[in-house]
Amino acid sequence: MGLTTAAIKVASGAAESVPYIVVTNLARTMRDLKDRNIWLTGTDDSAEQTIYEAKLDGAIGLVMGAEGEGLRRLTRDSCDHLVSIPMMGSVASLNVSVASGVCLFEARRRRLGGR
Repeated sequence: MGLTTAAIKVASGAAESVPYIVVTNLARTMRDLKDRNIWLTGTDDSAEQTIYEAKLDGAIGLVMGAEGEGLRRLTRDSCDHLVSIPMMGSVASLNVSVASGVCLFEARRRRLGGR
């Protein structure tokens, strides 16, 4: 199963240029990534370390949870480390697309030397 028509439309062109894979077993895929020395960084609002403090160099995989529910316990436990995104004001959480954007931007910003 690939992306739906609605997902492609919302992606505003990124679906055609950003590579992605569809997996049937997340736990197995996470193990495979770890076997390839890819560090898995999960997002969790109770994590002590923020995305801005985390080590984001090298080969990493960002693991994002479902909106409103976050990561499932076994998925969270399979991550090498967890990070949070600091919230300000009355905002309690971000939807998964925005949270993904924040994390991807910070990882990319660091790889470009903080620009």
